[in-house]
Amino acid sequence: MHDLTLGKPGKLILQFTAPMLIGNVFQQLYNVTDSIIVGKFLGKEALAAVGASFPLIFMLISFIIGIATGFTIVIAQYFGAKDLEKIRRSIDTMYIFLFFASILIMVSGIAFSGAIFRLIRLPEEVIPQATLYMNIYLTGMIFFFGFNGTSAVLRGLGDSKTPLYFLVISTITNIIFDLLFIVVFKWGIEGAAWATVLSQAGAFITLILYLNRKHEMVKLTWRKMIWDKIIFLQSVRIGVPTGFQQTFVSLGMLALLRIVNDYGTIAVAAYSVAGRIDGLAALPAMNFGQALSTYTGQNIGANKIPRVKLGLVATLNMSTIVAVLTSILVMLFREPLMALFTNDAEVIAIGARYLLIVGGFYIMFSSMFVIGGVMRGAGDTIVPMFITLFSLWIIRIPIAWFLSKRIGIDGIWWAIPIAWFFGMAFSYVYYRMGKWKNKAVVKHKVPTM
Repeated sequence: MHDLTLGKPGKLILQFTAPMLIGNVFQQLYNVTDSIIVGKFLGKEALAAVGASFPLIFMLISFIIGIATGFTIVIAQYFGAKDLEKIRRSIDTMYIFLFFASILIMVSGIAFSGAIFRLIRLPEEVIPQATLYMNIYLTGMIFFFGFNGTSAVLRGLGDSKTPLYFLVISTITNIIFDLLFIVVFKWGIEGAAWATVLSQAGAFITLILYLNRKHEMVKLTWRKMIWDKIIFLQSVRIGVPTGFQQTFVSLGMLALLRIVNDYGTIAVAAYSVAGRIDGLAALPAMNFGQALSTYTGQNIGANKIPRVKLGLVATLNMSTIVAVLTSILVMLFREPLMALFTNDAEVIAIGARYLLIVGGFYIMFSSMFVIGGVMRGAGDTIVPMFITLFSLWIIRIPIAWFLSKRIGIDGIWWAIPIAWFFGMAFSYVYYRMGKWKNKAVVKHKVPTM
C-alpha cells in the first residue's frame, strides 16, 4: 500500500504510474498477441473477426467497469481517511457485485452476439468467426472481472506493483497458449479465444491465492463477505455516470465500426490493427489519469485539496512529454508497426494512413484524460460523462459520417482528433469551475485553492 498524501506530487504520481503502465501494456498484449498471431497464421478475415469482437465486448462490460470505478474511488477516499473497516466492507461489496454482474454479461452476450454483428452490418464472411471468438471469450467473464476488480482495489490502496507481477506471468502464458493452440494444434480462431480465457483465469486464481496469504486487507473468502448497502449506493452514485459514459463510448465504437464496415473486410482489418496500436499509444495518458484519480481520491479523503492542483500540473507536464514522443514514434514507424500484424499490403496502407492522421494528436487525448482524472478521483463523474457523450455523439460520429461521404475513409480518421480537441477544452473549463471539490464521499470543509 502506498500513501499518496505525503511527499512530492510529481514523484509520487510517476512512481505510482510506472508499474501500472507496464502492467497495462502487458494487459494490452493479450489483444495484440491475439491479433498478431491470428493475422499472420489465419488471414485477414480472422483478423477482422477478432478486431470486430472487441467493440462489442467493451459495450457489454463497460457499464460494469464504470460501477467498479466507483468502488475504487470510494476505497481510495476511505484509505486517505484511514477508515480500515469501511475499506474492507467496500472490497467485499464490490466482489459480490462483480460476481453476479459477470454471470449476467456472459449469458446476455452469448445470446445476442450474432444478432448485434448483423445489426452493425459486419461483412458476412467475418460474422461466423467473430461470433465464435466472442462467445468463447465471454465464458471467462468471471475471471476478467475478478482480476481487473482486484487490481483496481489494489491501485485504490496505492499498490500498483502487485497486479503487474501477475499480469506479466499471465501475458507470457497467453502468448504460449496462442502459439500452442493456433500454430501447433490448428484450432483456428477458437484457439485465440481459449488462450485468453485460460490466461485470465490463471491470473485471477493465483492473485487471489497470493493475497489471501500475504495481504492484510484484500482477502477473498466467500463465507465471511459482508454486503454493505450504503457503500454500494455510494459507489453506484459515483460509478453510474462513468458506467453510462463507458457504455455510450462503447456504442460509439460500434457506430464508428458500422461506418468502417461499408468499406469492406480489408478496411475492418486495417481499423482493427490500427486500433490495437492506437490503444497501446494511449496507455501512458490513461495510466497517468488513473494514477491522478487515486492521488486525488486519497488527498481529498485526507482533506489536502491544495495538493490536487500540484498533482495535476505535474501530471500534465509528464504526460505531455510522453504524448509528444509517442506521436513521433507512431507516425515515423506506422508502416512497420502495421506489418507486425499482417502481410496484406492494402491492410497495411489503410492502417498506416489512420496512424498518420490520428497519431499526431495524442497530446490532446492525453490532456483530456489527465484533467478528467481529477474529477473522477473527486467523485464528480456526471459532468465528465456529458462531456464525453457530447464529444463522441455530437462531434465524432456525425463528423465521421459526414467526412467519409466527402473524402472517403480518411474522413472517419479525422473525426477522432477533432472530438479529442472538444473533449479536452470542455474538461479544462469544468476543472477551472472547481465544482468537483464538493463531491467527495468523505466530507470535510473544502478550502479555497
